[in-house]
Amino acid sequence: MPKYISKDGLEKLKVELKELETVKRKEIAKRIEEAKSFGDLSENADYLEARESQAFNEGRIRELEETIKNAVLIEEDKVAGTTVEVGDTVEVQNEKGQKITYTIVGSDEADPVKNKISNESPLGRAFLFRMPGEMVEAITPVGRSKYKILNIK
Repeated sequence: MPKYISKDGLEKLKVELKELETVKRKEIAKRIEEAKSFGDLSENADYLEARESQAFNEGRIRELEETIKNAVLIEEDKVAGTTVEVGDTVEVQNEKGQKITYTIVGSDEADPVKNKISNESPLGRAFLFRMPGEMVEAITPVGRSKYKILNIK
């Protein structure tokens, strides 16, 4: 499945991957070697914790490699189209008449506090491929919500 991500978001993932592959791996390997020097590994809490850290680190490396491999860059300077797409900022009006602006982003960059919603979220999916003037309905954790799309930027 493609992972939509901005250029900046992709760069951050690449930096994190490099850090985990170089610095973090070396730190963990050193901790494992130190813990081994204490003797009996079966009751060595330092060794067990270092091995858990190693497993977590390697899992995160695999996750980042997969995300980077399947990344689909969001065009940041594109002209707004006639329908909502990933990367667009959409202005909507809710049932209470409040205007809200959301940016549709990939799941790795979602930040609901900043109104950056994932294209995979119920609200994000409801907005995708819709046009200004359309009413959309989404079932969210707080219940059923209706929005009118006002503008696409």
